[in-house]
Amino acid sequence: MIGIQLFNEIGTIFRNTPTFALVLETLLLITVVWLLLHKRGGRRLTKEQQEYLIEQYEPEPLVADTDPDHPLLRTRLVQSKVGKRIVVDGVDCLNLGSHNYLGFLEDNDILEDACKCLRKYGVGSCGPRGFYGTMDVHLDLEDRLAKFMGLQEAIVYSYGFSTVASAIPAYAKRGDLIFVDEAVNFAIQKGLDASRSTIVFFKHNDAKDLERLLQEQEKRDQKNPKKAQKTRRFLVVEGIYMNTGELCPLPEIVALRKQYKLRLFLDESISFGTLGKTGRGITEHFNVDRDEIDLISASMEGSMATIGGFCVGSHFIAEHQRLSGLGYIFSASLPPMLTQAAISSLDRFEREPQIFEQLQQKARLVQQKFKLFNKLQLRGDELSPIKHLYVTPERDSFESESKLLAKVADKCIERGVAVVEAAYLQNRERKPVRPSLRIAVNRLLDEADILSAFKIIEAASSEVL
Repeated sequence: MIGIQLFNEIGTIFRNTPTFALVLETLLLITVVWLLLHKRGGRRLTKEQQEYLIEQYEPEPLVADTDPDHPLLRTRLVQSKVGKRIVVDGVDCLNLGSHNYLGFLEDNDILEDACKCLRKYGVGSCGPRGFYGTMDVHLDLEDRLAKFMGLQEAIVYSYGFSTVASAIPAYAKRGDLIFVDEAVNFAIQKGLDASRSTIVFFKHNDAKDLERLLQEQEKRDQKNPKKAQKTRRFLVVEGIYMNTGELCPLPEIVALRKQYKLRLFLDESISFGTLGKTGRGITEHFNVDRDEIDLISASMEGSMATIGGFCVGSHFIAEHQRLSGLGYIFSASLPPMLTQAAISSLDRFEREPQIFEQLQQKARLVQQKFKLFNKLQLRGDELSPIKHLYVTPERDSFESESKLLAKVADKCIERGVAVVEAAYLQNRERKPVRPSLRIAVNRLLDEADILSAFKIIEAASSEVL
């Protein structure tokens, strides 16, 4: 009886099932049976052949041969606190290598504030911001940054590199279009990769080339208006370019942003705390309304005696990153003591605005003196705290220039001036970058320091080059 009912039920299922479904299921069943029963063809190797192949087999090394002269193997030992002066390999040096533009790394008041915070909260926050990693100092810092920049809201990241690298893919996605200066730093490049958007590079600091590319895109949009309506367009630039030390032509960029309806992202990692009468960056320097910029990001590792970074803009800009900024969501929050160091640095910004003019004066002095080198060529704006020295005349290859500059740096350190070669992942950079000595200007330098550094670098470069 049960067998008859089961047979009738199966028959009902088959009658109610569409023919194409029955055919598909039958083909799938046949395929599965064939895969299970099918014996793979091919002639089996004899024992002698197997032994021969084993004898001939040479596995690839787990680690490839490394050049003994590779720069990463040439470590220098720092044996003191980092400040205007630094002890490198036992030699007391004037420090022209550290990103300590305002000299806050040796400020005792900021250090004491950080130590008080350490005693209160301990060392780390032990979690990301969205999961028991938010403390009152984080909220205070975000509020202070937003008010300092005159915008609605700020969001703080725990690592400077991840700030802009997380912010870009939080908004730009596959199918979007991003116009980017070809000299942008590596963090921006990683953000572009993560966005999976279509990237269009324009010539460094060339607004006319950018306009040409925008006009070409406008013509393509006219041919396919439906696609154009769905495509979002972004423009990404730096305030001061880390790789060149040159200022962005922001007024021209903003004009093009308005004309072609672009979303403008501005990275002020170098210009924040260095440009403008009150340190508010390149927007203040050019007197550009910050509401014209959709997103401003900056590292706090150059002028604020701490680590991490921040983005500032409208309420939407900040809140969206709390749900989509990978570096914010998945990283432990900024240690409270370093958050307090940033707050104390902002206090100094507001209390002593003359420090920015002092830094700019020192940057001008360095520019005036260092452009006189006989065998090194200076690049960078006179107001930029970052400048680059290149071998002149230019050599045949990256490796030859890099080795020459390493020798110059070694001789400078031996004689009491700490300079460093700018480090690049040469095979990962979007555009090959020339080797250079990167000079970082410190507000605490005096004219005698700058003159002494010039003489030592000039003597070292003349010997090597």
